[in-house]
Amino acid sequence: MIFKKNIEFETAFFEAIVKDRPQYVDALIPLAEAYTRQGLHDKGLTIDKRLAKLRKEDPIVHYNLACSYALTGRKKEALSALSRSIRLGYRDFNHIRSDKDLKILHNEPRFKKLVSN
Repeated sequence: MIFKKNIEFETAFFEAIVKDRPQYVDALIPLAEAYTRQGLHDKGLTIDKRLAKLRKEDPIVHYNLACSYALTGRKKEALSALSRSIRLGYRDFNHIRSDKDLKILHNEPRFKKLVSN
């Protein structure tokens, strides 16, 4: 019960900041994470897409976008975002292979090729 209240408080806190400052990356990142932890994957995806526009060259932002796409069942978009993340410098292939958020991609040939490094 405490976790639920904390995550709800955290979400409301960051939502209030983003309402007044819609491009404030330091509030958008934890808001997207809070949505994802609550299983609000579509809301998390919306925020991650906004972040990807604001941080076009950030490999972690694009990795998180890939996770959000995967969690919402969008394999093609997830693979594209993951590929971009890797091109931008994300290199933790062990994490990519074991990330449960990307489970939907594990049997995809393109995924296997991306993580074969």
